[in-house]
Amino acid sequence: MGPARQTGAVADPGRVHAWRPGVAGVAEVLHAEWRDHAYPAHTHDTWTLLIVDDGLIGYELERNGHAAPRTGVTLLPPHVPHDGRPITAHGFRKRVIYLDEQVLDPRLIGVAVDGPLIDDPGLRRQVSRLDQALTRGDDVEAESRLALVTDRLAWHLTGRPPGKPLPPVALVARRARELLDADPVAAPGIGAAADRIGVSTAHLVRSFTRCYGIPPHRYLIGRRLDLARHRLLAGEAAATVATATGFYDQAHLTRHFRRLLATTPGAYQRGRPTAA
Repeated sequence: MGPARQTGAVADPGRVHAWRPGVAGVAEVLHAEWRDHAYPAHTHDTWTLLIVDDGLIGYELERNGHAAPRTGVTLLPPHVPHDGRPITAHGFRKRVIYLDEQVLDPRLIGVAVDGPLIDDPGLRRQVSRLDQALTRGDDVEAESRLALVTDRLAWHLTGRPPGKPLPPVALVARRARELLDADPVAAPGIGAAADRIGVSTAHLVRSFTRCYGIPPHRYLIGRRLDLARHRLLAGEAAATVATATGFYDQAHLTRHFRRLLATTPGAYQRGRPTAA
C-alpha cells in the first residue's frame, strides 16, 4: 500500500522513509506514519508485504473491503488495485517491504486477493526481523530472513500443504558450515550455498539453526569478526581490516563489533594492557 495523495484532501505530511536495499528480491522498503492521509486506488508491480505497528488501516482490494490490523501480516498482490485510509483517529504507522514479482508464484495472486491478511504471529516476527535487517543494511542476514518469510508465505497461500521429504538436517547443516568455514571472507551468500548443496535457502537456514543453535548468517558474521579481531590486534588499521574481512566498510564492522563486544574496533585495538 504505497502512498498516493487523495485528490482535494488537505496534505498530511506525516513521516515517510523509503530506500532500495541491495538484497535480491526486495524492490523497496517503506516506513510511513500518517494521521489522516488517505490514498486512492493504485497498483504496484511488486508484492506488497506490510505490518502495522500502530493504528488500523482500512482498504479496498479489487473492490472488496479489508482491514490491516496490528496483528498478522498483510500481503497485497501485484497489479491488483487497492487504496488505503486510517480507521483510528490517531492514524497509523506501518512498515512495508515491496517484493519483486517473481519472488512468489504468480498463480498465487488470486489466493492473495481472496485473503490478504495472514494471521500468523511467527510470520509477523519474521517479517519484522527482515525489516530490521534491511534497515541496518545487513544484507547477509536479510537474505536468510527473506527466504524464511517467502517460504512461509507460499506455505500459507498454497493451503498449508504437508511437508515433502527433505535432505537430512544434520547433513545440510554440516555441508553449509564447511562452505562457510572454507573462506569466511569470500563465502557464497546463504542462497548460493543452498544452491550448491541442492536445497532451498529456507531449509538450509532452518537446518543450520537447529544443529548449531544460531542461523548461518550470524555464524558467518562471527567468523568474520574473529578474523577482524586477529588483524586488529596485529596492528592493522580498522578501515583496512573491515574490507579485508568481508565487511562493507569500517562503519559496518563497527556496528557488528558493538553488537558483539559493546565496543568499537579502535577501542578494542587500544585495549591491550601494559606490562606492570
